[in-house]
Amino acid sequence: MITVSRLAEVWPALGDLAVDVVEQLEVEAHYAGYLARQSADIVAFRKDENLMLPDDLDFAAVGGLSNEVRALLARHRPKTLGAASRIQGVTPAALVALLRYVRKGSQRLSA
Repeated sequence: MITVSRLAEVWPALGDLAVDVVEQLEVEAHYAGYLARQSADIVAFRKDENLMLPDDLDFAAVGGLSNEVRALLARHRPKTLGAASRIQGVTPAALVALLRYVRKGSQRLSA
């Protein structure tokens, strides 16, 4: 990772930045890739909020779900991804895992 101090070697004005600004810039640079992926996941989720979940969906087969989330989904049996998102305790990461699993399943069926 390129630091602000290394950039200041090329652009000396950056050396005048306050320490807290430099720290914030470096933190944001470090996490930029993660944030971009998370933003893409949010856009995908909003697009697929009305995605119907199969009635016979085996939540135990969905990778990336905690046992707690699997139990919540099995108990509530949501009809759509949006309905699953409104179950207290179902995390955004769990919704993305569920979305990916259902998409892969529908791709296998249409192939």
